[in-house]
Amino acid sequence: MYDGRIVAERYATGFEPIMPLLGWSMAKTATNALVGLRVQDGKLALAARALLPECHDSRREITLDQLLHMTSGLAFSEDYEAADTSDVEKMLYLKGDMSAYAAEKPLEHTPGTYWSYSSGTTNIIARVLRQSFADEQEYLRFPRERLFEPIGMHSAVLEPDAAGIFVGSSYLYATARDWARLGLLYLRNGLWQGRRLLPEDWVADSLKPVREAPNERYGAQTWLKLDEGADSSSPNLGKPSLPGDAYYMLGHDGQIVAVVPSRDLVIVRLGLTRDNAWDPALDLAPIVQVFTPRS
Repeated sequence: MYDGRIVAERYATGFEPIMPLLGWSMAKTATNALVGLRVQDGKLALAARALLPECHDSRREITLDQLLHMTSGLAFSEDYEAADTSDVEKMLYLKGDMSAYAAEKPLEHTPGTYWSYSSGTTNIIARVLRQSFADEQEYLRFPRERLFEPIGMHSAVLEPDAAGIFVGSSYLYATARDWARLGLLYLRNGLWQGRRLLPEDWVADSLKPVREAPNERYGAQTWLKLDEGADSSSPNLGKPSLPGDAYYMLGHDGQIVAVVPSRDLVIVRLGLTRDNAWDPALDLAPIVQVFTPRS
């Protein structure tokens, strides 16, 4: 999408524009937006502590802001290639109450001092979001009524787990066009067709780098840089690189929404690619270079 309009689109055989597809961890940015809406409503506060009943020890000191920035300090192994079943695999495939499983993990680091990417952390956020509602049905309607429908993401489905908590880390289905709409909401700084949806400074604050993250590559449930050696901070042997202001929703096995403010550009790529056959930085950069930078 360039200047808010679709300018190029292509689908593999058997896929089409109306087909919702799983974005995996791209869902984390949608969870970020839902928290922003609830903060705007005055029902959540970023500095809030003692968020969950499981956190009755030093884990009570974890804040919502630290959860958003992946600096909770909670133990969690995010590894889909491990020889043994990792925490993320146990959570997504073996646990009915995913957020409770993540919240029960021990504290490995003082909250706010150590960054570690964790889908468990995002599902704790989804549970904190649930606790801000007195009514379960109001919670279940919230993503559609306050986020998806206002920006035209009519295909979007955010699945709950068996405990009725949204799997905010991973289980958002949407068409490529609707994923692009979510990217466009962030590109427009939380505005949609001139109407403010997210708090005024929410997007800018979400894009501030976490100092504790390697190469300051992460914000709040959003990636600011791609893998080292393939992002805009590397020479790439003379090949085109992505602009430094680009940021990303990234999903398992190659899903990506790339937002490039300096080009007024959103690029969505949905597909299953393994064995390093897809490099988002090197493969998207030539496309981005086609578009003239905004003055």
